[in-house]
Amino acid sequence: MRILYERCCGLDIHKRKIVACVMVTDPKQGTVEVRKKEFGAYLKALRDLRFWLQAQKVTHVAMESTGVYWKPVWNVMEGRFTILLVNSKHFRGVPGRKTDMIDAEWLADLLRCGLLKSSFIPPREIRELRDLTRWRVHLLEDANRAQNRLEQVLEDANLKLGAVVSDTLGVSGRRMIRGLIEGKRDAAWMADWGIGRLRKKRDQLKLALEGSTTDHHRWLMQERLQAIEEIEARVARVEVEIRRRVAPYQELITRLAEIPGVDEITSWTIVAELGLDMEVFETPERVASWAALCPGNRESGGKRTSGKTRKGNRYIRRALVQVAWAVSHSKDTYLRAKFWRLAGKIGKKKAALAVAHHVLKVIFLMIRDQAHYKELGGTFYDRMDPIRTKNKLVNRLKALGYEVTLTPAQVLPIEPFQARGNLSTC
Repeated sequence: MRILYERCCGLDIHKRKIVACVMVTDPKQGTVEVRKKEFGAYLKALRDLRFWLQAQKVTHVAMESTGVYWKPVWNVMEGRFTILLVNSKHFRGVPGRKTDMIDAEWLADLLRCGLLKSSFIPPREIRELRDLTRWRVHLLEDANRAQNRLEQVLEDANLKLGAVVSDTLGVSGRRMIRGLIEGKRDAAWMADWGIGRLRKKRDQLKLALEGSTTDHHRWLMQERLQAIEEIEARVARVEVEIRRRVAPYQELITRLAEIPGVDEITSWTIVAELGLDMEVFETPERVASWAALCPGNRESGGKRTSGKTRKGNRYIRRALVQVAWAVSHSKDTYLRAKFWRLAGKIGKKKAALAVAHHVLKVIFLMIRDQAHYKELGGTFYDRMDPIRTKNKLVNRLKALGYEVTLTPAQVLPIEPFQARGNLSTC
């Protein structure tokens, strides 16, 4: 097998130690010298590891993506070597031979032959932005859990506020909860605090607020409402910091927001997870594969098995699937037409994933080509083959017992298109 890298290193990373294996290949004699050494995981030990690799004249380093333990090593090695962060599923050791030294040697051996595929690691500023957007997601999850705990207390006190109010922590709901905490017992009076659509639900609110609230319930409600407000304040601080970090990318964020269903917060996630350099993905199909927003490729014996998607970047997947659900309720958009066209054939959940797949490919082209989004309209599929659409609708009316006579009002211009599924939306 052809050797690509004459001096390379494999790192087996753990929480408290790092095992390094350097392979030095002599191209003239065809011999391989293996040098192994163990280091600690503290910063001083990592610097010693870096110095040792430089002394060995190593050019390429491969490490397994073990939890978060690879991050300190990456930060110390970045800019000094060509680093490959490898998914453990992409390589397997020999069964029955499993030690830290053997793992490091196996990584180095695969690396020197060019058999390892590196994971995508964006630049430091994008990684820092990614930390903030992901932290915001985790805070919102904590806030959702805290709200569920508050509603459990309300149910325990026979307060059915959640059955009447769609958002328990909205302006009206929060004011009523504060009234209950303060010890107010007049349900009819508190029902008058409803604003907007809740004005029409005054009688239901009165019934919902007539509970058996005790001092214990009021104390728990106070604690859990305070926990929610603390989380909301932390979310607000994170959003201020994110806006400061994304200021240099504001033009891109504005363009991404042209896509139906994509708002400012979704644009933050897109920039943080994908970065700005689309050359690392090369094609729209590869970025969809990286995000695991495409069908699984499983075939054996000439038979195609389950097309279930792989586990990929859950943050970009979550954001784009939310975009798909949002765009399904939009008006006169190409993405809405695509969603409902697919939903009738494969179901709503799979249609949402397919639309998310399409949106990701459009985003790739918009970032790579610095292009704007072009809306094709909700009648795009009807205009692709107008005669077929006309015949289909006429046949449906005839099936209902109608005699149909068509008189064209005007000739509608048909925009040119290339093929179905073409990414002409940007």
